[in-house]
Amino acid sequence: MTKASRSKTVPGKAEEDGTRARILNVALQEFSRLGLSGARIDAIAAESGLNKAMIYYHFGSKEALYVAALEESYRRFRDIEGGLHIDETLAPLEALRKLVGASFDFHAAHPEFVRMVMNENINHGDYIGKIPALREINRSAIVLLERLCRRGVADGVFRADVDPVDLHMSISALSFYNVSNRHTFSFIFERDLGAAEVHAARRDAVIDTILRYVRVP
Repeated sequence: MTKASRSKTVPGKAEEDGTRARILNVALQEFSRLGLSGARIDAIAAESGLNKAMIYYHFGSKEALYVAALEESYRRFRDIEGGLHIDETLAPLEALRKLVGASFDFHAAHPEFVRMVMNENINHGDYIGKIPALREINRSAIVLLERLCRRGVADGVFRADVDPVDLHMSISALSFYNVSNRHTFSFIFERDLGAAEVHAARRDAVIDTILRYVRVP
């Protein structure tokens, strides 16, 4: 076999990365809808246009694919935060406003992330511990808030006793609820949380809540 013919038959790194990303995109949706026990490799293979052997080649097992999908869901969220560049361009209050708005929008646009987190909590976190890098991946969110809080305190606009981890939890909780409880809340209170105008009003309320919490009285 010539070098040219080998290059046509042996997948390159870009091709393998593309195949892996394709599988993860489908797996995220499947696992988020059906959980680990309900998801089927056959369905993931069919939806991604690949065979099961290719999925096992890249991930080894159904559990390993679930773990990779869980890690990917967190990476995508953190990548959004990292792309905001709020440290360099905005004053502390405006930076926090942009960060909270982006978090709220990400949750709304990616319900699969919310469902993946909910499923893993139903599993009592059995699989999240198999992602050694996950604490470091999520550490970036706290580092970002630590820097933001220091700047806010130095400028005299943030309270000095705001804990960055607690602040992160509050932002996440308020963003998460709008998706996790969308259907039950919408039915009980006859307010469609998926409607554009309801989303916009709630987004403004969440941003205002967080800003009021951190501001110096």
